[in-house]
Amino acid sequence: MNSLSERPTNPLIAGTLIAGTLDLLSVVTYALLEGKNPLAIPVGIASAIWPGAIKAGAPALVVGVLLHFLIMFVMVAVFLTTARKIPWLTAKPFASGVLYGLLLWAVMNLMVLPLRWPSLFPHITALSFGEQIFSHTVLVGLPIAWMASRATKHRDA
Repeated sequence: MNSLSERPTNPLIAGTLIAGTLDLLSVVTYALLEGKNPLAIPVGIASAIWPGAIKAGAPALVVGVLLHFLIMFVMVAVFLTTARKIPWLTAKPFASGVLYGLLLWAVMNLMVLPLRWPSLFPHITALSFGEQIFSHTVLVGLPIAWMASRATKHRDA
């Protein structure tokens, strides 16, 4: 019988859970460091689809966390789908993870967020830019690329 560590991990689920958790922890940490309420982050995410989320309390918190992971699921699925067509992405996970993280930062901060909240975004300071680039490359792009590369190695073995 194979041990759990020898079984291949579903890269879509693992990538979503790992990158999603790391990303959420990073924004919560940044909020705490800035003296802001970290619970406002998931509630703010929920408000993208639920206008009354700010007044909803715990249900909005849950919806925001679930929506965050749904968005991460899509980000991982896009990478995995693209990696099937471009094998270099899994052959060079460090480079592809950093590049994908940069792409995700650009899409989120220059397109998605400004379209949803035009009065708030883009709002880029040197500090927020550094935090966001770190989070998107190290905590999101690299884990996604690593999980995809790992799955490819298990599949090819």
